[in-house]
Amino acid sequence: MKKILILMIMTISAVSADAFEYANERFADLQMLRYRLNGFENLTPQQKALIYYLSEASLWGRDITTDQQGKYNIRLRKVLEPVYKNVTKKDASTFDADEKAFVTYMKQVWFSNGIYHHYSKDKFIPAFSEKWFRKQVSKIKVEGKKVKDMDLLCKVIFDPTVLPKGVNLSSDVDVVVASAHNFYGEGVTQKEAEDFYAKKKAANKNANLPMYGLNSTLIKKDGKIVEDVWKVGGKYGKAIGKIVENLEKAIDYAENEKQKEVIEKLIKYYHTGDVEDFDDYSVAWVGALDGMVDFVCGFIETYGDPLGMKGTYEGIVQYKDLEATKRTQTISTNAQWFEDHSPVEPRFRKPKVKGVIANVINAAILAGDEYPSTAIGINLPNSDWIRAQHGSKSVTIGNITDAYNKAAHGNGFSEEFVIDEETRQLMEKYGDMCDYLHTDLHECLGHASGQLMPGTDPDALKNYSSTNEETRADLFALYYLADPKLIELGLLPNEEAYKASYYSQMNNGLITQLVRIKPGDNIEEAHMRNRALIANWCFEHGKKDNVMELVKKDGKTFLRINDYKALRGLVAQLLAEIQRVKSEGDFETCKNLVETYGVKVNQELHKEVLERYAKLNLAPYKGFINPVMTPVFDEKGRVIDVKVDYTEPYDVQMLRYSEQYATE
Repeated sequence: MKKILILMIMTISAVSADAFEYANERFADLQMLRYRLNGFENLTPQQKALIYYLSEASLWGRDITTDQQGKYNIRLRKVLEPVYKNVTKKDASTFDADEKAFVTYMKQVWFSNGIYHHYSKDKFIPAFSEKWFRKQVSKIKVEGKKVKDMDLLCKVIFDPTVLPKGVNLSSDVDVVVASAHNFYGEGVTQKEAEDFYAKKKAANKNANLPMYGLNSTLIKKDGKIVEDVWKVGGKYGKAIGKIVENLEKAIDYAENEKQKEVIEKLIKYYHTGDVEDFDDYSVAWVGALDGMVDFVCGFIETYGDPLGMKGTYEGIVQYKDLEATKRTQTISTNAQWFEDHSPVEPRFRKPKVKGVIANVINAAILAGDEYPSTAIGINLPNSDWIRAQHGSKSVTIGNITDAYNKAAHGNGFSEEFVIDEETRQLMEKYGDMCDYLHTDLHECLGHASGQLMPGTDPDALKNYSSTNEETRADLFALYYLADPKLIELGLLPNEEAYKASYYSQMNNGLITQLVRIKPGDNIEEAHMRNRALIANWCFEHGKKDNVMELVKKDGKTFLRINDYKALRGLVAQLLAEIQRVKSEGDFETCKNLVETYGVKVNQELHKEVLERYAKLNLAPYKGFINPVMTPVFDEKGRVIDVKVDYTEPYDVQMLRYSEQYATE
């Protein structure tokens, strides 16, 4: 639960004319971009080969992610793709309404690794008819056979009452039963799952508890609840076997012994499926600091599980941007100062910050839950005890952020939603600078800050844990963006710059992120709840002093911040409370904060914002097409170079991945 998604003003914007190769294709609410492997040509042949095999390993987990997002996703994709191939044999200009709608639907399913929106987790509602779809399916075969289970598949696709929500975090439902994501077997309830893992934790007297449930499906077998573990020889065994096969090839090109050890420990974990082996790998990974290349490949983030325990498969292969890393290293080398001066109670601070490592990197490949939509920053590992005893590694993904930034300027969004020219100029001048720093502080220090009190269950906040964690990291970043220390360190030029980030964050939480929500819906995604919680809490608690206000200009609602210094004080107060909630595992307070400030939507304001946004004709979500890597071998079969191509179209890449990396 340690990543930052790109949700600020620059994300809800169109592609400007100077975005050149970064612009690619738009459909539904999505804009596809490309990212460049900056400096890849300067890497050694050994480093390129290492990146290639790590990338292959990462891509082999694609079907795992798709299956985790819904138990019918793989089956549906196998039916949808042949239909897509048939439909797109025609000239697109001759498509009828059903054909156009189907092509959009197929691209959405690819983007989200299944039939649930990657962000809202709502099931896609097809705009093509069931009658048309059945006719198209009658023309195809899947794996050499005619499709027999059409009644079931059509129910899953067309009936809005059947498995309607990928992840349901509503406070008044059994979140396990109400969620369609595929982490729990038929008949398993929220209470049964919580009781199962509570017993596991109680039976382990070791203070350093592993992340129970991270890599398994909880199922009922012969009337008993058991784990179906994801490992070689277990569930997802074919895909994991292919991942391991390519990790073994990568070992031959490791840059140093420590890097080799990390890969070997990951392979061991994939064979055993033991979460304690995952901890062993994580400790080694945190300590592997040398070398240009690094990677994440496994069951990592738990946003897809309504209980916040089970990791969705993801992969990212990366190499350092040495020049940009100077910025993050300035922050990480001062980590103890930031921890010591945090506004949280001293007993909740780390007395000694260990192993906070931060780099700016270039992504070389995105995979699993990081593809096509990806984070701009990551901080791992997620285990609280490993972070406390061994530290963590943070990255800001430079080439991804660069692609977002190039796609964000000059689109009319700022003129529509920022209150005045003075504020727009402030954001134009300092916005990108502050966005980079916000990501650095959020990932490098925010997630790494604070400590649990002895005896606190790291899963005590249950279905609110992801929101609380992202709120905590965002508040930490906001608090320090306004600190003179950043000017002293040469990271910000003056005392005005931080205001660009404050306005962007509060405006987003109160107003602009509403463009991502359907009329009548509440906020459910953890990052959106986080931003709404911060903005609404600060707004309400600053009312008597008129710290912020919503004002009308020409019939439109705008945010005005009247007292930035007082706003920072409110950020400090909320940070102190959010940290206490985590440190003490205070579920009831956490639930109350999230439900009061992070969930409800002002429907009148929402309607206005949607109408204003629609006139701009922008896509609120962005995703990326991977570059294609082609290895060059010598006569002995060793990789001596890797060629990179950026021209593969989105649908061609998706169809190729479905064929090349199929395991389910």
